[in-house]
Amino acid sequence: MKNIFTIILSFCLVVSSFSQTSKVFDNLEMKSEILKMDRKYAVYLPPNYETSQRSYPVLYLLHGMGDDQTGWVQFGEVQRITDKAISDGTSTPLIIIMPDANTGNVGYFNSIEENWNYEDFFFDEFMPEVEKKYRIKSDKKYRAIAGLSMGGGGTFMYAMHHPELFSSACPLSASTGSLSLEDFKLRLKKSNIEIKSDSKVQSYYQAHNAISLIEKTPIKDLKSINWFIDCGDDDFLYEGNSLVHLAMRKKKIPHEYRVRDGVHNWTYWRASLPVVLEFISDTFHK
Repeated sequence: MKNIFTIILSFCLVVSSFSQTSKVFDNLEMKSEILKMDRKYAVYLPPNYETSQRSYPVLYLLHGMGDDQTGWVQFGEVQRITDKAISDGTSTPLIIIMPDANTGNVGYFNSIEENWNYEDFFFDEFMPEVEKKYRIKSDKKYRAIAGLSMGGGGTFMYAMHHPELFSSACPLSASTGSLSLEDFKLRLKKSNIEIKSDSKVQSYYQAHNAISLIEKTPIKDLKSINWFIDCGDDDFLYEGNSLVHLAMRKKKIPHEYRVRDGVHNWTYWRASLPVVLEFISDTFHK
């Protein structure tokens, strides 16, 4: 009888241990009417998600150019890093959603030609869909956004375009937009994009440039977000991030600005992620 009890107890402990592990799914799909195609995404579900009934805060984690929804899973080691942060108590248990912005056209914004409305898809279809599918706390206080490089640019613009939706934003090694209108026009020319309306070009540039948005967005809206900006000292995007930092300082917008030894690579971003998780968790708990 004692042996049977021991076997049953051991089995229960194994089952309990298994149920407490986190889960990552990196090949999920949803249909987009806006983009007229299926869109992939990845999700991290924290330990105990499948056995609990609670709702969780959410981090939207954006990849960079050349990657897709699997980037943070495979190269960013999001599961290992987040599991450790939760285990250590530096991160609250949370859901992480990682969309794909690299199928069809590339990027997180509506295109200037108006033939690829990814930002509309993200806010009108993607976010409502995943926040209905998973037990996500769907209010500003419990919603964060972060991303690297192109995804860092998405983080800046999404938070500034919709400050009512995010309590914290963490752009890493971010693309901050063309540093001048002339640079933006040159970029369009190199991409063989011809827009005859100068006012349209200028309007689009201002709506997708972090420094321009700092100038035009109400200060109270920008202050309603907790900002964490991180860029390596040898990163080729260092200048834009430095200028954003200075623009925020001039407007007295509170933010954390970190410059560490490093370049534009996954070694740098893997080191950033635990700090991001702690930063957004502190914000969730305020």
